Amino acid sequence: MQTQQKFIRLTQVQEIVPYSASQIWRLEKKGTFPSRVRLGENRVAWLSSEINEWVQARLNARNKN
Repeated sequence: MQTQQKFIRLTQVQEIVPYSASQIWRLEKKGTFPSRVRLGENRVAWLSSEINEWVQARLNARNKN
């Protein structure tokens, strides 16, 4: 069974990752944060699975130290 993908908006991303919109943009540009997906001319979102994987990677890095 395939996992269903879910798009989340910036406000939902910020509930998970307490960064400002500007900080998220900077991290995306550096390639250290999941990239947004353009859904329309004026709408972007992120895949919840990619955000969750990013969070898990941070936790794994913390636990290795």
